[in-house]
Amino acid sequence: MANIIIFVGTVMGTAQGVAEAISRQLNQDGHTARVEMAPRAIDLTENKSALWLFCTSNTGAGDLPDNIQPFYDQLTTEFPAIAGQHYRMIILGDSCYPTFAEAGHRLDAALADIGAVRDGEPLVIDAMDGDDPQAQGLAWLKTWIDDV
Repeated sequence: MANIIIFVGTVMGTAQGVAEAISRQLNQDGHTARVEMAPRAIDLTENKSALWLFCTSNTGAGDLPDNIQPFYDQLTTEFPAIAGQHYRMIILGDSCYPTFAEAGHRLDAALADIGAVRDGEPLVIDAMDGDDPQAQGLAWLKTWIDDV
């Protein structure tokens, strides 16, 4: 079974809710999962054997949420040694804004710039579609977790 860390960036709590639903499901399935609401670059370098999942929303202006901005700054200034490490990505946004999902794509690019490797396409959840974001996250999880 896998050890999974879910790094969360949230503004209104929706990304946190998705992360917690996924964490509960993973733990019920026998994995060890935890949600990290104040991620730091050291969380990556000290947990290279863990499976990393990033779950972030963005502000209406396309910025990263306040709780994950310092983490992004560390990635882009300290360049932690994570080349070759694999991760998955969930991006939440609202397509009524021209900056839809921009922050999540910036975080994804920052990880790639220092050599991390994303597995699969990101799950992009649009608040405008009206579907339950937690249900979308759990359905997406089922598409790949059995391969871990």
